[in-house]
Amino acid sequence: MNRDNGQLQTGQAPHDIATPKRTKELMQKYGFVLKKSLGQNFLIDPNILNKIVSAAELDAGKGALEIGPGIGALTQRLAKAAGKVVAIEIDQRSLPMLEETLEGYPHASVIHADVLKVDLQELFQQQFQGFPKVSVVANLPYYVTTPILMKLLEEKPPLEHIVVMIQKEVAERMAAKPGGKEYGSLSIAVQYYCEPEIVTVVPHTVFIPQPSVDSAVIKLKIRERPPVEVEDEAFFFDVVQSSFTQRRKTIYNNLGAKYFTKETKGRLEAVLQEAGIDPARRGETLSIEEYALLSRCLARVVGRL
Repeated sequence: MNRDNGQLQTGQAPHDIATPKRTKELMQKYGFVLKKSLGQNFLIDPNILNKIVSAAELDAGKGALEIGPGIGALTQRLAKAAGKVVAIEIDQRSLPMLEETLEGYPHASVIHADVLKVDLQELFQQQFQGFPKVSVVANLPYYVTTPILMKLLEEKPPLEHIVVMIQKEVAERMAAKPGGKEYGSLSIAVQYYCEPEIVTVVPHTVFIPQPSVDSAVIKLKIRERPPVEVEDEAFFFDVVQSSFTQRRKTIYNNLGAKYFTKETKGRLEAVLQEAGIDPARRGETLSIEEYALLSRCLARVVGRL
């Protein structure tokens, strides 16, 4: 094993560590104390790990990027399934444990960095040469789930899938359809870039320490192109976000407050009529197709105000 350019690379495989006994042994050996601020909860159920790795559809010709490997239980499984594994870990204290966990997997490496500050395009060019299909596979900390996922989607590295374990409620929001209380701006943002599928629900009892809520594994299949055509993505997402500013308010009131003054608000009725949308509807009832049409109609009017 050697460490170069902020990475550690490894050389003989230990026993599976996805058990309470092995996890506690490693933590005690390295004096590792969990940090609540980093959202550290280690998975100790091999069956859940199997489901995560299976959902990623990996093989020797594909790569895997893991975010927040912790002590490496999932990393170890990824190294058995993929031809190349890169894990990004923010907590320097985890590096010695990962070094031990990944012995015997020379195609697995760990980068000590904050993923939110990493240039993903550069990382893919440097780390995944010869691997045209790469998936992100991770157990994400609850507190930073959405920023990480939106970075992955907006920066558009060449990904095949994103398979992540996240808070169950957030997974349900990502996969939600129009009309339900879970459906919102996050649903539309994720579904613009991906096809979401909840793989399995994960009880809070299979973690050390146990979080207060259950998790879910969600698979996001990256779309080759969005399901709708929009002329200005930034404006499209701004319209979506504005429509959910106050969920109890109508689309007319939310968009009126965002884009119009009292004097010009009357023009919004004409925009909604052109888009075929009842002003009394609420944001959660509009489909992604309706939002695309609405943003196109609204852009023409807002640009003249």
